[in-house]
Amino acid sequence: MTRFAGLLASAFLLLLPLSSAHAAAPEAATALFEAKTVAERNRALTTLESAAKGDPASAYAAGAGEFFTALEILAGGLHRHGFESPQSFMLPLMRLPIPDNPNPEPLTYEQFRAILVAFRDRLERSAATLGSVPAGADIGMVVDLTHAGIDLNEDGSITPDESIAAVMAALSRGGISSDGAAPSLTFRFDRADGFWLQGYAEFLMAQADFWLAHDFRTMFDGSFHMLFPRAKLPLQDILVPPAGDMGSSIFSSEWRIADFISMVHLVNWPVVEPERRQAARRHLLEMIRLSREDWKAIRAETDNDREWLPGPQQKGENPLTGLEVGEEQVEAWLATLTMAEDLLEGRKLLPHFRITASTGQGINMKRFFEEPKPFDLVLSITGPAIAPYLESGEIVTSGEFDQIQRQFGGGGFLTFALWFN
Repeated sequence: MTRFAGLLASAFLLLLPLSSAHAAAPEAATALFEAKTVAERNRALTTLESAAKGDPASAYAAGAGEFFTALEILAGGLHRHGFESPQSFMLPLMRLPIPDNPNPEPLTYEQFRAILVAFRDRLERSAATLGSVPAGADIGMVVDLTHAGIDLNEDGSITPDESIAAVMAALSRGGISSDGAAPSLTFRFDRADGFWLQGYAEFLMAQADFWLAHDFRTMFDGSFHMLFPRAKLPLQDILVPPAGDMGSSIFSSEWRIADFISMVHLVNWPVVEPERRQAARRHLLEMIRLSREDWKAIRAETDNDREWLPGPQQKGENPLTGLEVGEEQVEAWLATLTMAEDLLEGRKLLPHFRITASTGQGINMKRFFEEPKPFDLVLSITGPAIAPYLESGEIVTSGEFDQIQRQFGGGGFLTFALWFN
């Protein structure tokens, strides 16, 4: 896998449903990850959820299955309304390989919010279930990612081209292949990986809650025909060209470029549910806590058996990323977590290029979330929108971040960060 393909595959880690179970895996857990239909998968998940309170292994597998179905809620909603991904390395989540839908249903702003709410609430359920697993539980389950998958098109089946391995391959190639050429990716997931997955559930909840905290109807009406060109959005008949003229890449046609500019310009969102913006910060802080727990558990491992996320003592390149983890990367990542926590707690301030260091002022990110004001992306970049959050204090310097980045070597900070969580 090339470095670029590895980066794309790593970006998908934030959407990857992984899990473990006890060394003697519950039968339902095996059924969950080998299911060929949604009905079969759901029966296994119901069985695991029923056994979860008395069995850490069942709770672990159930929490992963709930994460699984959260992704399915999102993918199904996108497919139902004819989502068409404008391919762009700048927007990795827009590379999700949602199959074509020749007869999409109309989409309204309220329906799109409902999809986000259902996705977010299912993630919350997953995080709670995974959080019920004792930290010292004996977890270890071998999962072949060419068999585990999600129903991307709501047809009730989980086919080989909907496997996690196939989706990751599609992310690196730019499209789903049905030729059975998806890489063989088998891992033995352990207790540490549960903290990892729970942390990603918190990360995705933070993103969903941030969107839902605001009224983004104007952006939806003015630019979402770029994502759902045949879902009867307000400007479809005016601004959507014939299918052959659309282009697959976000910068492959004037139409794509224009709508991307519109989307950025229309990120000027009034706050409608301030408690959700506050919750987004709490989710990010919980993600940081879970990442620390993850690395504590990884460092305590003495085996080296098909590790999803190996520690420095577990030598060998990871088959997914092609990277090997050293102590310097772990220490740098833990420093990154401390820096992020300091920013979210307001102990340190975020610099802005428009605010000179001599003023001693920076952005208080805790107040950004806790005292929400309308979010304007362009004015946040250019400066006016961040003025209410400026205050004097200790500012994170570029030198601090550069020092951390150097510890990640040629693999790059972003690849490691998406993998590490």
